[in-house]
Amino acid sequence: QVQLLESGGGLVQPGGSLSLSCEASGFTFIITDMTWYRQIPGKERELVARITPFGDTTYYLDSVKGRFIISRDNDKNIVGLQMNNLKPEDTGVYYCNAVSPAYVEPAYEHWGQGTQVTVSS
Repeated sequence: QVQLLESGGGLVQPGGSLSLSCEASGFTFIITDMTWYRQIPGKERELVARITPFGDTTYYLDSVKGRFIISRDNDKNIVGLQMNNLKPEDTGVYYCNAVSPAYVEPAYEHWGQGTQVTVSS
């Protein structure tokens, strides 16, 4: 059974930090790109950060560059998102996502249940 279990969300003041974690099971984590998305009220879900299977390539949304860091531990099947200098506009539900490589059939895509991040004074 595939599971993506997110944790670490919460309420934080502007300028504060939060660390999100996503524990994966039920698929081959080590070959899978892992991504954090967020859903901000009134907006479409957007890609926040992505990391390739061995962590050699990362991608960040422009507005979080220099503040967020994505990482992964392939021994523990965990992907993390360290969020620093948080701003009110970072408020939203953060989702963990797993997408199979192009060479894998059948292709798969999995989503976590989401974790709420609220940045407010």
